[in-house]
Amino acid sequence: MDITILEYHPEVREALAQRRPVVALESTLITHGLPYPVNLEVASAMEKAVRDAGVVPATIAVLQGRITVGLTPDQLAYLARARDVRKCSRRDFPIVLARKGDGATTVAGTMIVAHMAGIRVFATGGIGGVHRGHPFDVSADLLELAQTPVAVVCAGAKAILDLPLTLEVLETHGVPVIGYRCSEFPAFYTRSSGLPVDVRCDTCEEVAAIVRAREALGFHTGTLVAVPIPEKDELPAPVAEKAIAHALQEAEARGVRGKEVTPFLLARVSELTHAESRTANVALLENNARVAAHIAMALAAPA
Repeated sequence: MDITILEYHPEVREALAQRRPVVALESTLITHGLPYPVNLEVASAMEKAVRDAGVVPATIAVLQGRITVGLTPDQLAYLARARDVRKCSRRDFPIVLARKGDGATTVAGTMIVAHMAGIRVFATGGIGGVHRGHPFDVSADLLELAQTPVAVVCAGAKAILDLPLTLEVLETHGVPVIGYRCSEFPAFYTRSSGLPVDVRCDTCEEVAAIVRAREALGFHTGTLVAVPIPEKDELPAPVAEKAIAHALQEAEARGVRGKEVTPFLLARVSELTHAESRTANVALLENNARVAAHIAMALAAPA
């Protein structure tokens, strides 16, 4: 990789050079997922959760046309307030780089950069998937998982999505779905969807062994590690589903389409649950960062 394309925080560069564990973190939750100042507080808390486990965090973004791996506190604060920031997936990087703009990496975008940088583990909230009622509207996150060998730690797919179809797409593309201390796929706000995972792992060492096996085989697919939200922070399933159904009806009535659907639905669900869903979202983000750090530690240890 041409080193002029990626710009590293010195701490991240040193950790990678010394083969110490690093966890990638996305930046769309900062620019598009949460309001200021909650976004900055959560981004900082996720980095702290990674550091507390003895691992180096690397929040990824595009700043003035430079793909930046590991942000300073000032850069995090800048993104938290920035307005003209493009969501960056595979199709967007050339545009943002050529125009020297700012970009926030999605799950797919963060996977791409993490792999380019040699980072094996990435923590996020929930991945994108297949939209309810629109089976041909498939998130780029799923396609990236099909072709980019990074372990993605999440709380399942966003609950506003069609979870059975999302799992079908992952199966079609050969992406293993690991349940971390669970046998059913988490439903983001709630701990279970009733849908089975491919395998249950109760330790980070078990997860690391599967990731190592995939790497040894030379497969280019990612690995999805699904972690249930902590029980004390779970949003009751009937409450979450009622809010989601209401938000979906509103989206249809207002003609919300394309990339605007997910942020609209998440915002409305938060409003309809009196921000309980946002509280759950924040809790699962920190938990996922913590688990990802322990998986990265296990991967860095001698096999």
